[in-house]
Amino acid sequence: MVIAGLQKTTLLDYPGKVACTIFTAGCNFSCPFCQNWEIITGKGEDISKDSILGFLKKRKGILDGVCVTGGEPLVNADIEEFLSAIKDLGYSVKLDTNGSFPEKLISLAQKKLIDTVAMDVKNSPSRYAETAGSDTDISKIDESIKFLLSDAVDYELRTTVVDELHDESSMLELAGWIKGAKRYYLQNFKDSENVRFGNLSPCSDEKLIRFTEIMRPFVPSVKIRGEN
Repeated sequence: MVIAGLQKTTLLDYPGKVACTIFTAGCNFSCPFCQNWEIITGKGEDISKDSILGFLKKRKGILDGVCVTGGEPLVNADIEEFLSAIKDLGYSVKLDTNGSFPEKLISLAQKKLIDTVAMDVKNSPSRYAETAGSDTDISKIDESIKFLLSDAVDYELRTTVVDELHDESSMLELAGWIKGAKRYYLQNFKDSENVRFGNLSPCSDEKLIRFTEIMRPFVPSVKIRGEN
């Protein structure tokens, strides 16, 4: 496992917890709107696991949660060992994932190595490959969604919406796919110098509101991230 970054304190990444965020390198997707492409391609830092665990030992009593994100953490063969070491220190663990490794996700939840999951649902099935930037086994994504909807572990689903990639039709299809989700967030794309590919735009406020209206009959808890 390559650990490409550490945010030592966050009140946002793990709601309800004073946490740190660990960024793992590598991802099996190539989303054109990704803000972390340098991490994905291994251009970030290379922090040893021992260094991270040492930091967490020192911060016991100050931090109470650890968010493990990426990239895609589940591409790493040693993710279970790493999360087990974090749990042994007494921390609550939040995992950010793209949902393409359902077997690993389910195993980690069953072994109680993760306390909550934030899964990025990129788009409707018909536009998934386009949005993920790579061929995608939709059955794997579907398996992860169904597992989370079973409430076997605490979770949220979220979608980063991009004007060129999301429309009313795709959001309606997506809504039916995740029907009944207990927490679902739309988060608007933000252009920056960190975005891997250009020529993408955020959605207008009107479009975001329209998306929530489309989603709400299927997912009553839908919210726009950043709003109260």
